[in-house]
Formats: sequence, C-alpha cells, structure tokens
Amino acid sequence: MELRAFIELLEREGELARVRPEVDPYLEMAEIADRASKAHGPALLFENPKRPAGEAGPAVRVLMNQLGSYRRLELALGAPLDELAQRIAGLLDLQVPSGLVGKVKALGQLKELASYGPKLVKKAAFREVVVEPPDLGRLPVLTTWPGDGGPFVTLPIVVTKDRQGRQNAGMYRLQVYDDQTTGMHWHIHHDGAANFREADGRLEVAVALGTDPAITYAATAPLPPGISEFMFAGFLRGAPVDLAPCATVDLAVPADAEIVLEGYVDRDERRREGPFGDHTGYYSLADDYPVFHVTAMSHRRDPVYPATIVGRPPMEDAYLGKATERLFLPLLQLVQPDIVDMDLPIEGVFHDCAIISIRKSYPGQARKIMNAVWGMGQMMFTKFVVVVDEHVDVHDYSEVTWRVFNNVDPRRDCLVVDGPLDVLDHSSPLARYGAKMGIDATKTWPEEGHAREWPDELAMDPVVKARVDARWRELGLPFG
Repeated sequence: MELRAFIELLEREGELARVRPEVDPYLEMAEIADRASKAHGPALLFENPKRPAGEAGPAVRVLMNQLGSYRRLELALGAPLDELAQRIAGLLDLQVPSGLVGKVKALGQLKELASYGPKLVKKAAFREVVVEPPDLGRLPVLTTWPGDGGPFVTLPIVVTKDRQGRQNAGMYRLQVYDDQTTGMHWHIHHDGAANFREADGRLEVAVALGTDPAITYAATAPLPPGISEFMFAGFLRGAPVDLAPCATVDLAVPADAEIVLEGYVDRDERRREGPFGDHTGYYSLADDYPVFHVTAMSHRRDPVYPATIVGRPPMEDAYLGKATERLFLPLLQLVQPDIVDMDLPIEGVFHDCAIISIRKSYPGQARKIMNAVWGMGQMMFTKFVVVVDEHVDVHDYSEVTWRVFNNVDPRRDCLVVDGPLDVLDHSSPLARYGAKMGIDATKTWPEEGHAREWPDELAMDPVVKARVDARWRELGLPFG
C-alpha cells in the first residue's frame, strides 16, 4: 500500500487531521506533533510548510504521527498485532519437522514465505520528477528540538548492499549539512554500518522517503540475519513489495516511494554529526559519522515528505517498539520455550527494559532467561531484564512492581553483568559498553537459597466471591 493510499485510508477512518495554515518546519511542526503524540491525537498532514525566503515551486506536504497509535499501526500492517504474531508463530513451526508430513508442511510454509519476496519492476513512480542538480533544500526537513545540530531527516529507508550483493534496509537519521550532503548516523552494531566497514572505498547508498508504512516499520525491526526487510514487509502486508532500480547506483528501492536520494559514503570521510534530541528524552551527543553525498534526486509529482519527532515517551516511535514486542515474541519463544509473555515498557525506550514471564520448573531458571535475552540480537542492549512467574501479567506494571518490591532480595536475586549497550545510553561510563541488571522476581525456591517458608498469596475464598457476585445488584453499591 503506497503512502498516498495510506493517507486516504487514515482520512476515511477519522485518523488524519489536515493542517492548512502555514507551519514552520523549524520547531513548530515538531511541537504540534509532540502535542498530538502526548494527547493520543491523529496523524498530521501539513499542507503548507513555510518555505525559505526565495524558494520557488509548490510546498512539499509533510506527514507526521502516521503510526502514532495502535489503531493506525494495525491499519498500516493490515491486521491486529496478535494476529500477525500468530502468523509468524505458524512459520516458526517449520523449525523441526518430524516425518514426511512435517517436512511437506515445512516446504509449503517456506514456499509461502518466499512468495512474499520483493519483485523487481521497471516503472517507478519516484522518477516522475528528476531534480538536477540534487537539491535537499527543496525538502521541508525538520529541526525538531532547539539544541539539535541542524535539520534531520528522521524517517529514511536507507538501502545498502553487503559483499554478497544482498540488500539491507535500515533507518538511520540524516543530518542535512547542505543541499547535497548529510550525515549517516548508523551505529556500529547495525547492518548498514557492517556493509560500510566491508566496502572497498565507497559504499553506494539509496534513501527512500515516503514508502508503504509496512516498509517503514520493517526497516526498524530487529530481523534475524539473512531475512530481507522488504520480504518481511511483504509478509506483513500479504503482498510482495515492488522494487525499482535506481538511476545511478546498483540498488533497488520501493517503486512507489515519494522521494528517492542516491549517492555514496566514503570509507575515509567523517564529519561531526549532532547533537540530536533523541528517543531517550535527552540529546544524543555530537560525534563523527560518515558523510552521505547525494548525487541524484527524484520524486513523485506533488510529493509527501514523511517525518517524525522522537523524545520523552510517549511518542510515535513507542508504537513501533510495541509492534516489535508482539511480533518478535514468537521468535524469542522459539529459542526459549519457557517464556510465556514479554513487555517492553514505553518508558524503557526500546532497549532499556524487558519484563518477561516464565514457566519456572527448576532453580536458576530466571538467570538462564536473563542471559538468553542478552544473547539474542539487538536484545543484547537491554539494560534491565525483570523475570516474573507465568501467572503474572507482564503488561500490568502495578502488579510487576509489587512483585519486584516484595519478592526480591537484592543480594540474592539481582544479577549484574558487563556487556554491549546501545550507543544512545548516556548513563554508562563508556560509550556502547557498560553494566546490565537482571532481576529475578519469581517465587524463590529453597534450592535458590531461601531457607524460610515462602508465604501464600492472599486470595479470597471463591465460594464467597461467587456469593457476593450473585448479590451485587441487591447491595446497590456505586462501584464494581
């Protein structure tokens, strides 16, 4: 579903507000979008962005907060998150087929997944207008916070290739330095950065702006190695993604993208990038990053420029994190079947906290789960892992904190280890490396060092509960 069709869908569903008065991309749009996020408001289509003095041509519309609710996220992905998670779990069933029937079923599932692989097409909507020479000044790139180092492109689909020719799509912010250069803020752990390190001299890059929102989500998802983001987006949407070749680089991007930038990054070139008001709610510090040179630029007629603001949650990106929580739970359960459920609190900004419930069946199991989480892809960045028993609702933060505050002996039940951290973690003494804590809030067994008797939880007699339920209307109480 191209972005324009998604905008129409949002409007039909009452999920879009058109902002017709002139609004400045410098801070004003961000302030409006921040208020919309905090108020659980609609997507915003700014139809008249303020243009720099002397700029000619029609204003490029700006779409913000497009995925800033569970409803809009599910409209974007085409189904409820739990339904998509069940589809993923169904694919994971093919892991260990037993006997002929199991193998045949697995082959069918693999064929189904392969059918969602991207298709290469010749016709590309993004070639309707070619901008020569490239001019980033035509785009209403936002400055979102007053301390930012400049304007930043915040929703780019950045496409690169590895040495084997496999494409990767990631989302890395781009600080605009001038009309033809930006920063390329990929972190050392990201696939784009790995492709950059392996490149001989220059690495070709394409940036797609304004794509199917399923692609926007897929570019942020922590996919296992070798799984194409475009294939994953096709799987979520139930139809392959159409890719079209770029004009000047050997890369293919979504054919219905609104705007496409083509160019390269050079292995030996760095430039100061940042500060940037980040999703932690603090400014990420300025540092040296590669430079993206834009050598070609094209766009659709009357293009729509997508943008987001990140900062202290809740923000639009919180819902992307919640999608990852639901959709990747089956993958975590595949590796650790004793996991029942998981919650990634919005306040943990994706990588700082995970609450996990388990079916506890042996001593030390919670610690095993903590170490397993830290050993799984991008979950290695999780700074706090809280483990509770299976009957605890991990999404009820009141219950979880009650368990932690009452069940945990700090010396016995807290595990502190050193390891990699997200580069945005400003609390660690060193960049990208520091301490992480696991908290075992499960019922402690005698074999785990609890010599005293563990008390029973309070629970009302079910017979009394049923009797009161039957008399509730008779009692006439103004609650319940």
